[in-house]
Parts: sequence; C-alpha cells; structure tokens
Amino acid sequence: MKNTGNVFLAACTLAWTAFFMSATAHAAYPDRPITITVPTAPGGTVDIVARIMAEQISRTLGQPVVVTNKAGAGGVVGTQALKRELPDGYNILFTANSNQLIVPWVYKDVRFDPIKDFMPIAAVGMVPNVLVVNPSFPAKDLKEFIALVKANPEKYQYASAGSGTLNHLLGEMLKVQGGLKMQHIPYKGVGPAMSDVLGNQVPMLFASLPSVLETVKSGKLRALGVSSVSRAPAFPDVPAINEQIPGFSGDLWVAFYAPKGTPSVVVDRLHRAVKEALGTPALQQRFEQLGITMLNDGPLELSSRQEPEFQRWKQIVKASGASAD
Repeated sequence: MKNTGNVFLAACTLAWTAFFMSATAHAAYPDRPITITVPTAPGGTVDIVARIMAEQISRTLGQPVVVTNKAGAGGVVGTQALKRELPDGYNILFTANSNQLIVPWVYKDVRFDPIKDFMPIAAVGMVPNVLVVNPSFPAKDLKEFIALVKANPEKYQYASAGSGTLNHLLGEMLKVQGGLKMQHIPYKGVGPAMSDVLGNQVPMLFASLPSVLETVKSGKLRALGVSSVSRAPAFPDVPAINEQIPGFSGDLWVAFYAPKGTPSVVVDRLHRAVKEALGTPALQQRFEQLGITMLNDGPLELSSRQEPEFQRWKQIVKASGASAD
C-alpha cells in the first residue's frame, strides 16, 4: 500500500509539474518571433493586409512578426502547410474567405477542413469586389451593362483568376441571378486577368477593391458595380449590384487562424493583440485608404461568420459546376 501511495504521489507531482510548466510557458507567450503564413502570392489584397497587421501586432506583442507567402492551388499549399505546424501560436494563418471556404468545394483533395482543422482567432477586414470593364466597353453604367449583355447572349466574356476563385463565382452569380449569358475566361491569377482587361483582350472582370482602386481613379478601368450589400465609401458613385439585381452579394474578408489544438490562452492573447492593432489610428487610416471596411470579430464571432458561409459557397460552387481538378 505504501508503494502504491508513493507511485500515486509521484504521478500527481509529475502532472502538476507538467501543468505548471505549460502554464508558465503560455504566460510567457510570445517569447520569440511569430510567423504569419499567407497562402497567396505577394502583392494581393490578403498579402497587403497581412503585412499591415504584422507591423502593428509586432509592436503590441514586443516580438518580430514575419509574413511568409506560400502560394499555390488557390491557397491549398499554404493552408496545408500551416495545418502541419505545431499548435503553439508561433505559426498562424492569415487568409481570405475565398481560400478558406470556397477552395475546399472546388478541389477534390484539399486535405484540410476549414472548420475542424483550424481555430478562429479574429477577422479583421472586409472588401467588396468591383465589376470593372475596359473604358472602351459600350455600357457606361450598371443598368446599361445588364441591358447590353441581356440583348447579346454569349457575346461578352469575363476574366477570372481561375476556375473556382471568388471572382469566377461572382461572375457565375451575376449570370444566374441577373439572367445573363457570358463566357468565362479563366487565367492563372488575377494579374494576368487584369492585364488582359486593361489591354481590352477581355472586356471585364471582378476584382477586389484595393487591387483596382488606383486604376479606376486613373480612368484605366471603369467601375460598374460593387459586390457588397451597400455602396463602398471609396466609390460612393458606384452602385451596389443588388440595387439592380436584388439579393446579389459576395464580399472578400480576411482573418487569422491557428492550427487546431492551439491553447485557448494563446488564441486569446493573439486576439487581444489583433484588437489592439485595429484600434490604432494609423492602421484605421490605412484601411480607409485601401477601401477596407474594418471588422473586429473575435473567435466566437468569426466561427459564427464562417460556418453558414461555408455551406452557402458549397451550393454556389455546385450550381456553377466549378472545379479545379
């Protein structure tokens, strides 16, 4: 009995020691640099916002915060890589709803579940997509555009960053909800698609507001409508598409995630750092300049946001027949 008691006491001592060491380690978090994985190429909206956030979070946490891009397969490569990282808060994901919630329905073997494999930290911003056309396009506004395309079925094409991407599916939504018939021209990325619209090889595409803000202002592209429910402050004279096509909406939003199993105290610390960063006037001003509407979702709010949207995109992808395989 004495030996049994000693064994039990030793086991309790080891358990409490492990708990104490774990709690101490979490209390010290972070005590080394943090890496943010962005599953898209440098220069896009997700990458731009990630770097703005990294700078502010670094100041808040007192540690370097480094952004690394791991692009490929619509975000699959980077997201899979982050899933395999240790759940210790030193490797986190910054991604868009299009990569996190659409891609799993477009690719047959993504090997990640956006709901089960990741812990929401915070959503930080939302941007509408903008339907833009080459300035030579005959229609001067959204109403004229709808009438023109309806009167000329299959005559016009729209570019996208690839099959199953957000700007592809917005084009499909426009066709279905607006009763339009257009041809989809997929490209390998938004850059080549944008280049051909600027060069008038293809007349139109949907693109995130920050990516077309300057080209629209300079007159190199014409904005006809935004995908958000209401007009974007950056383009107050450009109507929301649902003003002409009721029910049309589809925004891009960006958020932080951690691998499943990351301690809740670490997730909470990261959320508080993000919240503090979003409260800085410099960051708020930068978001306003880029046409980004600030979000401030914590883990629970982000979870509530993503789950119904995940199922919504399933239906849209199914209806469009989009596939990247």
